[in-house]
Amino acid sequence: MIKNTEALESLNKMCSETLMEHLGITYTEVGEDYLVAEMEVTSNHWQPMKILHGGATLALAESVGSALSVIHTDLKNYDVKGMEINANHIRSLRKGKIIAKAKFVHKGKMTHIVEVNVLNEKEKLVSICRITNVIIKK
Repeated sequence: MIKNTEALESLNKMCSETLMEHLGITYTEVGEDYLVAEMEVTSNHWQPMKILHGGATLALAESVGSALSVIHTDLKNYDVKGMEINANHIRSLRKGKIIAKAKFVHKGKMTHIVEVNVLNEKEKLVSICRITNVIIKK
């Protein structure tokens, strides 16, 4: 498990040369059982109707939900793998920051279920997502 004081720096460093870096995802806050990441929505995140693409939202949600499991797992002995993700999109936007707040619904030895609320800058719900991660012995 990565200590809280090291987590943000470590997570943001892991994003180098990945989809997370390309999308502009940054981890901003970590607590005992939660993790927060942000993404600035630009035209690079749009679908053809010029609003936030649901896939970009899911990439943010999966990133923060998986990272929450990672910081709560002994990575020397176990791997974290995404098993399932689903989402309900409530509203969209064209530009501005979205904030993804991940917290555990279930934290078992072999599975983690994480709820991710994606909010706009006015703290209105954009999407609610649920991720299931499996913890596998190396």
